[in-house]
Amino acid sequence: MNQKQFGILSFPVIVAALGYFVDIYDLLLFSIIRIPSLKSLGLNDAQIAKQGLFIINIQMIGLLVGGIIWGILGDKKGRLKVLYASIILYSIGNIANGFVQTVDQYALVRFITGIGLAGELGAGITLVAELLPKEKRGIGTSMVAGIGLTGAVVAFFLKEEFYWRTCYFIGGGLGFILLLLRVGVLESGMFKNIRHASVSKGNFFMLFSNGKRLKKYLSSILIGLPTWYVIGILITFSKEFGKNMGIRGTIDPGKAVMFAYAAISIGDILAGFVSQWMKSRKKALYVYYVITALSILWFFNLKGSDVSTLYIVCALMGFGTGFWAIFVTMAAEQFGTNIRATVATTVPNMVRGSLTIVSLLFTQLQRSVDYVTAGWITGIVVMVIGIVSVVLAEETFHKDLNYLEGEVATLP
Repeated sequence: MNQKQFGILSFPVIVAALGYFVDIYDLLLFSIIRIPSLKSLGLNDAQIAKQGLFIINIQMIGLLVGGIIWGILGDKKGRLKVLYASIILYSIGNIANGFVQTVDQYALVRFITGIGLAGELGAGITLVAELLPKEKRGIGTSMVAGIGLTGAVVAFFLKEEFYWRTCYFIGGGLGFILLLLRVGVLESGMFKNIRHASVSKGNFFMLFSNGKRLKKYLSSILIGLPTWYVIGILITFSKEFGKNMGIRGTIDPGKAVMFAYAAISIGDILAGFVSQWMKSRKKALYVYYVITALSILWFFNLKGSDVSTLYIVCALMGFGTGFWAIFVTMAAEQFGTNIRATVATTVPNMVRGSLTIVSLLFTQLQRSVDYVTAGWITGIVVMVIGIVSVVLAEETFHKDLNYLEGEVATLP
């Protein structure tokens, strides 16, 4: 089927958006129910902070491992097969999460679930980018992310109504419902054209065998670093930051995540239109980076403010990091069809996995400076790396995706 028959609200785009909705629900659920779930396992406040970071890091390592596995399989076996397999794995993982009794069990199951969750976004974005014509793909992928990111908002409201174990069971059920919806989605025509071709497909090491290719890949990853610094450090541990900054009122990290992701959803949808209006992916990124930097600056100047102001800043930081779809689309656009799923799946999960390095920097800094100072120093490092990466990245707005990596010929 000709890809130009698909619109930004066509069935494949809607199902991809629902897939990312379930992915984000499951991915952020631990951040939202971290405190009540760990408290029910018998941990005190200090242990909740320490073990919570440990479990998040283990989950992110799972995402990192899964990103490589699903990315390679996406180029070798097809985008849809990866989506089917990853959904089954993370759905089973979430159901298992509802039965954990210890921190070690919790971490192990989150690791397995993380592997499953790693396949959703990259394969979905790749599929949508290849099905839509180039003049629509930026808006289409932004719609996927914008709708999908509301999964975190739903997770918060369900947390308010249900026991934390039940929330995990709901996530598993949503995954299996999504699996049924995926049956009607078509495979990418670009992938079908190379399925039986004698060309290297899903070769992860191809990304490191050429200097130009490696530079593109590394810059693609580092562009997204500020997103998970904001979500994984500032938002997830907003209660701890608030306590150290003398915020007045009781801080609910789950509510902070909810406000942030509601704003991220809006930001992601608008990012596609901003990119379209500017006719540039990079210019749109610069706009969002400025908003992110200013909101982080405001966050670290909240000393003595009330909790409602904190939530407003969390929302603004969320809006600023609403370039998630654009940065993943940009990564996919930089590489040929035979390695595109590998890139689009590994890049966001490399960013998520890099949270372990960011959190290590944050933790190590606390040995010599206070908690809040360690937070803003980490933020400066992350933002500088991100900005330099955008500068080094290539503009991909008008790029035709119908080509092979390492090959001269384009696809028929």
